[in-house]
Amino acid sequence: MRVPVEVSVFLLSLLAPGVLYAMNNIPALQEPLPILGMGMVVLGLVLLLLLLMVQNKTKVDPLFYVFAEFSFTCMVGLTNALEQDGFISGFMGFYIKMGEPHLSNSYAVMMSYWEGVVHHALFFTIIHRMFRGKSYRSLGLLWAGSSIAQQIVLIPGVVIGKHGSNIRPAFLRNVPFFVVPFWAAFLLFRRSRVMPIETADKVAAEQKKSLLSRPVDLLLSLLLLGAAAFSVFRGFVVLDCPMDFCFSYIYQYEPYLKDPVGFPRIMMLVYLFYALPLLTVFIYGLNTPGCSWMLDWTIFFAGAVAQTQWCHIGASLHSRTPFTYRVPSDKLWPVIALNVLLAAVPTLLALRCHTSPAFFLKSVPMGQTNGKKKEN
Repeated sequence: MRVPVEVSVFLLSLLAPGVLYAMNNIPALQEPLPILGMGMVVLGLVLLLLLLMVQNKTKVDPLFYVFAEFSFTCMVGLTNALEQDGFISGFMGFYIKMGEPHLSNSYAVMMSYWEGVVHHALFFTIIHRMFRGKSYRSLGLLWAGSSIAQQIVLIPGVVIGKHGSNIRPAFLRNVPFFVVPFWAAFLLFRRSRVMPIETADKVAAEQKKSLLSRPVDLLLSLLLLGAAAFSVFRGFVVLDCPMDFCFSYIYQYEPYLKDPVGFPRIMMLVYLFYALPLLTVFIYGLNTPGCSWMLDWTIFFAGAVAQTQWCHIGASLHSRTPFTYRVPSDKLWPVIALNVLLAAVPTLLALRCHTSPAFFLKSVPMGQTNGKKKEN
């Protein structure tokens, strides 16, 4: 009996801690350039093993190699998170010292947990569906949004933050992890969407309803407006807005926003310049019938916001964050509630779009469905 591909990929990813442990105990591999070189060699060997793993398959989706290779690095991330939090030791010391020192920061630790758990699970689910001929497009977009958001906060955050003066050659390994998710997202968006089958009568009936006649959409529109306002506000806060309420917020509610590591500032600017326009067009999509792009972009955006909010909330509470930058104990629940709500809104929107998509589908002649033409 042949072992399922996803099981083989999982077993291959379990080699990552062993590789790290070996490198941590070989002094010759603990210098900046050898670390980068060994990283490239290891990833190359993993790719070779993946090619051998599927050599008997007649047709392999190129994205398989992306998901399988990244699953290996997810275990590296999980190993880092567990070591930084004191659960294990002897794996990452050399890499933190001579490779990427910023990975010991609380934001990077939370990012590593997300990689090691959420991304890891997504990869195995996607690979499972891929080799059984099932669609994985939505799961792929969820990962792409999460991964792109991770990189556009991580890389600039390292460069402009306090770790910017201590960048080593191993930091270059982030370049493919920045580029590949964009390429994967491009491929996924270009692929045909599996459209739900709805009767034309139902589509027409849903699209005739005003926003006031759709209480769920009305509530989501209000929540999106609130998320947009909160994104603008925190963007102004990290840009050193001199107004009293901005000053009060950053010192009394979220002092983590002024942590010199740079990640929170970059994250708020990403929200201001990228999330805000998307929130605006989602409000438009909830008001305008036939915006079928909502079915894809809401999933992509939900992944991005979930990842960044997880890292932000966790880092603002983590013991590795200096006490002065953590959320004050008397403001803990309001701050957590606001940030959890901000993370939940895109997820709720994506669920709404996919559980009842009739409003967003392109209209078709009455009496037809999307899957069956009317017979004369």
